Amino acid sequence: MQGITIDHLLFIFKGAGWTIVLSALGFIGGALLGVPVALARSSRNAWLSRSTGFFVQVIQGVPLPVIMFVVYFGISIAGFDLPALVAAGLALTAYAGAYLGEIWKGCIQAVARTQWEAAECLALTPAQTAAYVILPQAGRIAIPPTVGFLVQIVKNSSYAVVIGFFDLTYSSRVVNNSTFEPFVVFTIAALIYFAMCYPLSRLASRLERKYKKN
Repeated sequence: MQGITIDHLLFIFKGAGWTIVLSALGFIGGALLGVPVALARSSRNAWLSRSTGFFVQVIQGVPLPVIMFVVYFGISIAGFDLPALVAAGLALTAYAGAYLGEIWKGCIQAVARTQWEAAECLALTPAQTAAYVILPQAGRIAIPPTVGFLVQIVKNSSYAVVIGFFDLTYSSRVVNNSTFEPFVVFTIAALIYFAMCYPLSRLASRLERKYKKN
């Protein structure tokens, strides 16, 4: 590790901390957006399903770095001075909301049709059916893929470097520019990303096995 000092390492770890903050913002925002997207995509209302489907297709059809550019510079054009963290958080929220909405739509549709019919026999409203019958069962199915997708959010948060957000990738690049040790610096960054993602991957696999047994 010639040329890499303790200060350099602390600087890289500081960037890793902001990667966790951005990932948490993206996941929480994406979850809040993903629930109504999933319900709308599963709705019998064709207009509602198609309009949210269009949103999902747009987000899935545009690379995440481009979405970050559009959010960061688009809002700036409107006259708002947006911090890079907020812009990256909004872009990651849209990205996660679209993908989580599709994942959770599949989980809602995986609930047995008889459960919907039983709710209708009890004269439950659509909201009551969703809240008391469908979502609790779909939630159990959704836990393993949701945890697995969290890994993608952590890794894809590195795209925030394109708008100058200070995260693990950005801090590693700064250290590399001052030490000219790209292999060492980015190996350290890779190990830190792995340390963040591996436990989540293991947790997703464990939960998937657990729910398959049940």
